[in-house]
Amino acid sequence: MDKNRHIDIMGIVNLTDDSFYSGNRCIEIDAAVDMAGRHVEGGATIIDVGACSSRPGSLPVGPEEEWKRLEPALKAIREAFPSVEISVDTYWSGVVEKVNDLIGRFIVNDISAGEDDPMMLPVAGRLGLPYVAMHKRGDPLRMQSMTGYHDVVAEVESYFVDFAEKADRWGIREWILDPGFGFAKTVDQNYELLRGLERFRTVGGDRKVLVGVSRKSMIYKPLGIAPEDSLAATQVVHLEALRNGADILRVHDSAEAAQTVSLYRLL
Repeated sequence: MDKNRHIDIMGIVNLTDDSFYSGNRCIEIDAAVDMAGRHVEGGATIIDVGACSSRPGSLPVGPEEEWKRLEPALKAIREAFPSVEISVDTYWSGVVEKVNDLIGRFIVNDISAGEDDPMMLPVAGRLGLPYVAMHKRGDPLRMQSMTGYHDVVAEVESYFVDFAEKADRWGIREWILDPGFGFAKTVDQNYELLRGLERFRTVGGDRKVLVGVSRKSMIYKPLGIAPEDSLAATQVVHLEALRNGADILRVHDSAEAAQTVSLYRLL
């Protein structure tokens, strides 16, 4: 693995009051801009804005409420940071079209890989947008009861082989693979995915791999701590993800992730 490859840090801005990590909830627009600023200052190259929690047990808010939360925050973040790349965490094609009209080119970060809205892949392809496809099963209410895999790495890999065909059919040329840590996976299965991460880099060509493990239960549950206490342990997992080929780290703490990237390159 080339330690000098380009690595992006994607800083999370959650426009919700029910995200699993309390330190990243931004209800007010000023708080969202401030959070984005801390990410940029810390070394983030992408700001990922989401308006609907996808933690286990959470309920969807629908595209209208999602857009109501997104529109003013995206305007303010784009105005404050005109050159930073923006990603929007949504699985609604209608929201994608509105965001594209508002700020132009952005990254679609879809936890459903087009499964929750049949128009998502056609819209993303027509607009020529970069697209993050994530693996999951079911929805946040049911997904943790859907963890029956014979070989989780092989089955997730197969899922993305099939997705590559869909992406090609709909003209999505620039897509990023996210194995979906924490989505319909047990703690042990998450670590199996982490160990097998490099296998995903060649799915559908030379594929970028996004890892979103920041402060998640795969980290804090084995240690018997809370998400708020899991920053140091998160960097251990980030380092292993980099060693196994991650190209993008989706994080709550950009400065610490940037330090981890720097030490990874030295190691």
